[in-house]
Amino acid sequence: MMGLVIAIHVISCVILITIVLVQRGRGGGFVENLSGLENMFGTKTSAILTKATTICAVVFFITCLLLALQGVNRSRSLMEGVRPAPASAPVSAPVPASTPTPAPTEATPAASK
Repeated sequence: MMGLVIAIHVISCVILITIVLVQRGRGGGFVENLSGLENMFGTKTSAILTKATTICAVVFFITCLLLALQGVNRSRSLMEGVRPAPASAPVSAPVPASTPTPAPTEATPAASK
């Protein structure tokens, strides 16, 4: 079910983006570059594109709501199945065995007189 809703959502997004780019706005729109498009729809190009935009927008909002509701119903973490990395002790240089070292003895030279 979720896959179908996602597929419909993506398709409606792509169609909605395309329709909005094709519509003639204040700046002329992308439709000026596609002069054959007006011939295809006839004189009511703007009415058809407006209806198509409305339909795609409604489908987009419905799929957004459905996806949000399904996300709430699942209410589980994405990290639920991931195991944490094992904690390892930091590697440090090995401490040498401490052996007592004898204190240096100074040999006193014999005093010669």
